[in-house]
Amino acid sequence: MNDLTFTFAGHTLRALGSGALWWPDQSLLCVSDLHLGKSERLARRSGLTLPPYENRDTLARLSSDIAHTQAVTVICLGDSFDDLASTQCLNEAERLQIAALQAGRRWIWIEGNHDPGPVDLGGAHLAEHSVSGLTFRHIAHPDGKTEISGHYHPKVRLKLRGRSISRPAFLLDKRRLILPAYGTYTGGLRSTQAAVSELMGVDAMAILIGTHPQMVPMPR
Repeated sequence: MNDLTFTFAGHTLRALGSGALWWPDQSLLCVSDLHLGKSERLARRSGLTLPPYENRDTLARLSSDIAHTQAVTVICLGDSFDDLASTQCLNEAERLQIAALQAGRRWIWIEGNHDPGPVDLGGAHLAEHSVSGLTFRHIAHPDGKTEISGHYHPKVRLKLRGRSISRPAFLLDKRRLILPAYGTYTGGLRSTQAAVSELMGVDAMAILIGTHPQMVPMPR
């Protein structure tokens, strides 16, 4: 498995190349911002069309991460669906796949700004969840301590070997860890944007995801 091991608040965690977070000591896999149903929501609300394959692709990658880690607990860190109506538009195969992924493990849906209400897909639905001193929530709290969140879809742009690259990334400082968006049809907010840069400490690092995850100082 392509991953990068790091320490946060005294816990050893792994940033997977897919954008998932793996906590081996808790057998806990965390993903954020799946945005399932985005193509359906865009068509329903604006008439814009995208190839309707993002659910299949996102769930396939999640299935692979669960299979590799054999996670006992899965936390979906908010905005798992592009809106609550999207949960009703999942086809039968997608519902069965989600049910199969949930079978035999604890599954927690954290509420997000896109999906603030309960979803009728099994698992628990919580505003936030704490494990061994780490709080899982969708949006970072300005005064939060030792929290893990998503929402911002962070990306970083930097130059490597003379060329400019942009990648989704984990953002990390002493108090908070922000996950990249996991969903196939998700954009991103650069770490240089005030909403992100003003949230993170001066010592913040970024973990670029992909085939070979790597940690670099967070661009500002």
